[in-house]
Amino acid sequence: MGFHYMNIIIIAGIVLALFGPKALQSIARSAGKGVGQAKNVKDQVMSELPVKELANMTNLIPQVPLNSRQAVEMLLKPEDEKKKAAEPKEQKEAEAKPAEKPQEATAEG
Repeated sequence: MGFHYMNIIIIAGIVLALFGPKALQSIARSAGKGVGQAKNVKDQVMSELPVKELANMTNLIPQVPLNSRQAVEMLLKPEDEKKKAAEPKEQKEAEAKPAEKPQEATAEG
């Protein structure tokens, strides 16, 4: 159910006939200002959202089991594994990488 150009032209003609060109211009200007203000408010809200904090918060929320098998697995999982599951992704990746050992020079004498 979409509007076709012919439908828009007919509706614009009816509105123009009812309100006149000056009123139509005023209505269009007001609508444009309203859309602009709504966009500014949306941009302001999006810039103030703590995106990183929200992403980290999802790691802290316990996983909800989707079926009985997952519920049993979660109950049987040791506490230390549960804590590791709640850690942020960067920490898990840092722990997974082996520590690089500096190569020691051996002196033969």
